Amino acid sequence: MHDQFINVTLSTASVFPRRCSYAFELASRLGYDGMEVMVWSDGVTQDATRLIELSDKYEIPITSIHSPSLVVSQNVWGVRPATKLERSVELAEQVGASTVVVHPPFTWQPRYAARFAEHVRILSRATGITIAVENMYPWRRKKRDYLAYLPHWDPTDQDYDALTLDLSHASTSCQDSLELTKKFGNRLRHIHLADGTGSTKDEHLVPGVGNQPAREVIEYLYSSGWSGDLAIEIGTRKVDSAAHREEMVKESLDFARAALAGTPTPRMETAHAQMQHHRPTDAWE
Repeated sequence: MHDQFINVTLSTASVFPRRCSYAFELASRLGYDGMEVMVWSDGVTQDATRLIELSDKYEIPITSIHSPSLVVSQNVWGVRPATKLERSVELAEQVGASTVVVHPPFTWQPRYAARFAEHVRILSRATGITIAVENMYPWRRKKRDYLAYLPHWDPTDQDYDALTLDLSHASTSCQDSLELTKKFGNRLRHIHLADGTGSTKDEHLVPGVGNQPAREVIEYLYSSGWSGDLAIEIGTRKVDSAAHREEMVKESLDFARAALAGTPTPRMETAHAQMQHHRPTDAWE
């Protein structure tokens, strides 16, 4: 049997629109165990040398890389999705990360989708990097759902060796995260810890604020001997202040640590203000 480890890490996406360097500083100061780097237009997220410098400066390891799979990062590292994934794996090797998170192909990428599972498997076996395909959700407009991902947004029945469970995506797709955790079984290698209220929009709320069984997922993973990262991936773009953003990142860490320790989860006082929809004032600071 292996020694169980569950790290609570911070995705650099959790501080957007702040830059990658701020995420490292904040995670180190708050006591996170590591970093997940979301690769996008911020040049630092694409540069192994600069990422290693940040990791060394703030004494916090980079444990996972998120491939540039978002619509907003379609031009990062060219337009070929296969190249994006290959460069993400290369970046992970360079910075010492053990996991790469990737979304399934979009519906407008049918040729790539046809060999996606094989490509993922070949890359993973060649490098030893875990490539964990993430659960997504249908795109909804008015009362119609669009598939958006091939072969499907739900990876449960797909031929992938490793999976990432995103609790916000589960909420958007009207699924139960605990049920997905059990269905994924030993293929579940990585968690994006967040929350949602079942909105058609991908909310990425602080865990414990929405209606997903976030604590129950953590307790189940711990009791079953699972090892891996709980990567906090919340949305703070609409916060009203820099202090508010920091408190949400702290509350997310406190929630995860309490669930792992079996102690009562704290009341998310600041996170509930996330529901406000006014424009930020000093949130960029």
